[in-house]
Amino acid sequence: MRIHDDRPDAAGGYPDDRSHRDFRSDEGGWTTSPEDSTVGVGEPGTRQYAVAGELDYYDDEAYSGSGEGALRRDLDFYDEFSDSVEAARWNRGVDFGLLVLRLALGAVFVAHGAQKLFGAFGGPGLDGTADMLAEMGFGQTQVLAPLTGGTEFAAGILLGLGLFTPLAAAGVLGVMANAVVLGADSGFFLDGGGVEYPAVLGAAALALLFTGPGRVAADKGRAWFRRPVLSASIGLLIAVIASAAVLLGLR
Repeated sequence: MRIHDDRPDAAGGYPDDRSHRDFRSDEGGWTTSPEDSTVGVGEPGTRQYAVAGELDYYDDEAYSGSGEGALRRDLDFYDEFSDSVEAARWNRGVDFGLLVLRLALGAVFVAHGAQKLFGAFGGPGLDGTADMLAEMGFGQTQVLAPLTGGTEFAAGILLGLGLFTPLAAAGVLGVMANAVVLGADSGFFLDGGGVEYPAVLGAAALALLFTGPGRVAADKGRAWFRRPVLSASIGLLIAVIASAAVLLGLR
């Protein structure tokens, strides 16, 4: 076994140890000694440093209080870095765009729900909605009509407010998924009676489900707002189950 004294300038120290020193710069940081700044002749990356007081690696007292300035600079750097990441990740334009999308989608479904529930805007009302659902082959239409109209009306209000957004978007998505399935035989384009319109509305609801309502919303700060992927996944599962239950269980 080889035992040696590894202190600088000691008899058992390595040559590199005996010649190595660290220096404190004027700004409180750490530098390499001028003697060690050039690693070898012609090697890249070598540079000279301005030196203020010599410090020893092996002197514990030399380190006391010397890192406060460097630590402060590091903390400032990470604060600025996190701010820049947050700014790149989110901005007021995104908030405004999501607000417009929520208000537009919410208004559409409040109007459609009011047509089915109250006969507003020239709508069929509950009786007319029940007859329409019966023609599509659904049973229990006296229950399904207020359920469909109530889902659209409530989801529209919640989307406009940005409140319980995952649940509201899931409700809209489920209703529109049923509409797309039922109208699939008519093709895609709207002018031919296709599913273009419900497909676009469903896609908008799906987008809001995963993006969240934005920061101009009543949901801001709530648990599901802070965990958008988890809440969106749960909402998507609810939409799929509800849509399948209506199509398979009531038709």
